[in-house]
Amino acid sequence: MTPTRLDAGQRLRRLLAVLTWLARAQRAPVAELAERFAMTPEELVADLELAACCGLPPYTPDQLMEIVVDEEEVEANLGPELARPRRLTAAEGFALAAAARAILDTAGSDTDAALGRALAKLEAALGTGTGPGAGGATSGLQVDLGEAPHLVEVRRALQAGRQLVVHYYSLSSDEESERVIDPVALVAAEGRWYLDAYCHRAEDMRRFRLDRLVSVAETGKNVSRRAQELASSAPSEHREAPVAFVPGPDATLATVLVEPEGMWMVEAVPTLEVRARGAGRHEVKLAVASRVWFERLLLRLGPHAKVLGPPELVDAGHRVAARLLERYTAAGAEVAS
Repeated sequence: MTPTRLDAGQRLRRLLAVLTWLARAQRAPVAELAERFAMTPEELVADLELAACCGLPPYTPDQLMEIVVDEEEVEANLGPELARPRRLTAAEGFALAAAARAILDTAGSDTDAALGRALAKLEAALGTGTGPGAGGATSGLQVDLGEAPHLVEVRRALQAGRQLVVHYYSLSSDEESERVIDPVALVAAEGRWYLDAYCHRAEDMRRFRLDRLVSVAETGKNVSRRAQELASSAPSEHREAPVAFVPGPDATLATVLVEPEGMWMVEAVPTLEVRARGAGRHEVKLAVASRVWFERLLLRLGPHAKVLGPPELVDAGHRVAARLLERYTAAGAEVAS
């Protein structure tokens, strides 16, 4: 499993989830615990070592969290307070109910399954529920994501494992393009529908906004083996999916080798993957939707970054630096004359 880069808030929320579970279980194999929370064993051990330094004032050894980690197992004595189920505030309960209702209101959801039963109890506690909602009686809480264009066709192709040919409008280029795609997953985010699919033109995964699909048609073929592999390796529904920037269908994926002095970029711009390469250097993958933006980034990084690929971007930094030098030279000559 490739390590997932999280910001401080995301990492803290994940650690609290691990500690709450561990407070009840008290012990677990490292590999099993890492798998449960979609972490690498190295990430898990690092987070637990950090937690072992936390406790209550005056932070003497007897007031720190009691966590013992060896190569195979984690053992923890965190006390009954952390293991006790948390009480939700009204706002937290409403947010949780709204998210669950949005899922259940999606066509094909089973309102009698575990999520539906849990939502009924939650809505009853909140005083908003009058019934199971979708597919049955009405509910006091209604969530409307809207019907995006071509949602029915896309969902049908996704469920049947069928390949699509689409005409897609790109806002960044103001152009319409034809693409053959293999649907992998439908995603609802920030009030919009998106389709994660393997794009044969880009030869990689891309995310398409459904309201920018001009036309959709099946090719008569099943999705490719590559798309099936990507779908099977996606995070389980029981895991927290990484919160990360997802490149648009017209973005170019660039790989940059960054020196320690340039690692500020990892916190400043959206990245897709960060891998250590020794001596403090890291190989960073990011999506480039604008050549101008990428050139400005390389100018800021200066000698502390080297573009490894793709070939059309390898010399981007040198080219923009040469253009700027030419302009400065011409401006200086004009002033001197």
